[in-house]
Amino acid sequence: MAMQVSSGQSGGRRGRRRRRNAPMSEINVTPFVDVMLVLLIIFMVAAPLLTVGVPIDLPETSAKALEGDKEPITISVNSAGEIFIQDTPIPLDEVVPKLEAIAANGYEERIYVRGDQDADYGTMMKLMGRINAAGFKRLGLVTLEERDS
Repeated sequence: MAMQVSSGQSGGRRGRRRRRNAPMSEINVTPFVDVMLVLLIIFMVAAPLLTVGVPIDLPETSAKALEGDKEPITISVNSAGEIFIQDTPIPLDEVVPKLEAIAANGYEERIYVRGDQDADYGTMMKLMGRINAAGFKRLGLVTLEERDS
């Protein structure tokens, strides 16, 4: 006669099978932390590239941000009255022909106008008047979100 010796588990094979299929009760967060660190690095590198390169001291307001799908055309006026399309300086007389050339390629999105808070109001109005007279009706003024003092 043979005798079976167990190692403290009752049920032989059945006990092993239950332990092997038991749900895992611990969470492994290492992959999550790795992904979050990679995303953090990507956004830290990409964030400075998203700002327009003309240094402007924007006024503050409590208006909500506008959403858009395409990258907008940004026209900036600095405190000295110089006008820039994106990062390129341009005279006031050449703004409309440049915008018409861009619109010929099928651009129908909003045009953002960024004006330094110390910029001449007359220069801003001349610029916006010329853009509007050229047929561009979707203009947006860019400001900073108002901070509580």
